[in-house]
Amino acid sequence: MPYKAIRYELSDGMAVITLDRPDVMNALNTQMRAELLEAMRRASGEARVAVLTGAGRAFCSGQDLGDGAAAAGLDLERVLRDEYEPMLEAIYDAPIPVIAAVNGPAAGAGANLALAADVVIAAESAVFMQAFSRIGLMPDAGGTYWLPRQVGFARAMGLALFAEKIDARRAAEWGMIWEAVADVDFDHHWRARAMALAKGPTQAYRAIKQAMREGYSNDLGQQLEREAQLQGQLGATHDFREGVLAFLEKRPAQYEGR
Repeated sequence: MPYKAIRYELSDGMAVITLDRPDVMNALNTQMRAELLEAMRRASGEARVAVLTGAGRAFCSGQDLGDGAAAAGLDLERVLRDEYEPMLEAIYDAPIPVIAAVNGPAAGAGANLALAADVVIAAESAVFMQAFSRIGLMPDAGGTYWLPRQVGFARAMGLALFAEKIDARRAAEWGMIWEAVADVDFDHHWRARAMALAKGPTQAYRAIKQAMREGYSNDLGQQLEREAQLQGQLGATHDFREGVLAFLEKRPAQYEGR
């Protein structure tokens, strides 16, 4: 499909999906959500890593409150169920690693869009804000799911109730994101991180995602059994054989990919 609200670039196994409405700080409207859903499904089928980032000075300012549909009165329950849920699940459940390269402010649903990724790398100047209570709402777009798991209950409640900005350094210290990077190094850094994953053992990454997520609901015995099952599958792959051989031969491994 032709994209109007995002850009999609595929190179060397890396799909870069750029939110491209910089005039409104990449606010999410119906078109952007539909395009992002399609782009994530596309990346899941043809890439080995996907990167979400923003055009201009912001990552994403959240729901576009200036959109015509918003002005007419949003059916928030319908929009969340029909538009946000499929998009977020496509990111969270992607069979490849997903990086959110947060180049600037990430607010409201924009912050939680980033948290849906497997790894969040942010520029030091970026900020995150659960802005919902400022307009009489509660966090959505997965915020009440991801935040308590990442930063703990007390911090999640504070972020939601006070709707205060948290800078990238503190977000990294709290475990909300993977790392904060100096602005001058940001673009080069996330690209290098993404390329490392694109050249890595994709099947192992897929299993890591599965095991980590299932560990939230499994007891120890169930999780040990799941680890054994997934590791047994990986042990029969070309990538495992290649990884061991490369280690013994002291050379970089050449993983076959998907």
